[in-house]
Amino acid sequence: MRTLLIAGALLAATGGNAARPARPARNAAAPLTMPAMPLHDPWIVAHRASGTYHLFTRNEPALTGDRRLGIMAYTSRDLKHWRRPQLVFTLPADSWANDGAWAPEVHRWRGRWYLFATFHNEAMALPPVGPRRPVRRSTILAVADSLAGPFRLVRDGAPLVDPSRMTLDGTLYVDSWGKPWLVYAHEWVQIGDGTIEAMPLTDDLAAAGAPQLLFKASDAPWVKRSSKPAAEQDFVTDGPELFRTRTGTLLMLWSSYDANGYVQSLARSRSGTLAGPWEQLPPLVRADSGHGMLFRRFDGTLMMVLHRPFNNARGKLYVMRDAGDRIEVVREATELDGETRPTH
Repeated sequence: MRTLLIAGALLAATGGNAARPARPARNAAAPLTMPAMPLHDPWIVAHRASGTYHLFTRNEPALTGDRRLGIMAYTSRDLKHWRRPQLVFTLPADSWANDGAWAPEVHRWRGRWYLFATFHNEAMALPPVGPRRPVRRSTILAVADSLAGPFRLVRDGAPLVDPSRMTLDGTLYVDSWGKPWLVYAHEWVQIGDGTIEAMPLTDDLAAAGAPQLLFKASDAPWVKRSSKPAAEQDFVTDGPELFRTRTGTLLMLWSSYDANGYVQSLARSRSGTLAGPWEQLPPLVRADSGHGMLFRRFDGTLMMVLHRPFNNARGKLYVMRDAGDRIEVVREATELDGETRPTH
């Protein structure tokens, strides 16, 4: 009898537990966390109207059940619990490309959502440059009325940049006058010393002029160098993204390699414009981390998402500070990304 009374008292004292299944039910609808989510070249859109974060990456057939080449998106309400991804774009079988789906970015432009993503075809060789064997690789464009897609090719998936240039990781930048630009990486595979370049766009996001050199990978004093002759050195440029700080400073996230591996770095325009000149700041995150982008949480907190490690990548989240003349890492948000060995 005493046991029954104690059990009854405990049940009464914790009567609120009867309502607790609601929380597991919510997580059951969003069962994934970042340690279980394949995630390379992450891109997050915080859609305030729906209170939903959309996280785009290359399609993983094991998660979507669809083997087509394309882009998938995870969704979340809290950046910790994620719904299983849905395919939002598939490359048509008759496209010039047959591989890639790298670096998907989704931008709002003129009332619609535009997807920028990199594709390639290794059978479409470009003219060799000495020992280098470049192939056709470029950012293409697709459009949708909803973040959930389906995204449809613009101009039949024609490369945004002249296809004789082996390029990747195109991002949209809109300057202070409202003019759109494509900022992208020109592959080291073709030119040795990879570059970040910018190309003006028309209002319908087609090429409007010749590319302009912003900087070379070797401009960074920390970039990995070898004992090879200068003409044989390889310097990587990856993942540009532009950010204007609270004081008007124009920054660029980009990635390359230092002596110990892949790094997330930062450059700053001395003029405050895309034309630069660009100065290289110390890397933000090392430890085989990179291809980051910035977004704001619904509470206004500036965040960065990147992938780590480069192979078998997972998403990592960082709380950031806008310091006016630069951005700084405050800490890794391990409560969200589940990292057991944080970098900060």
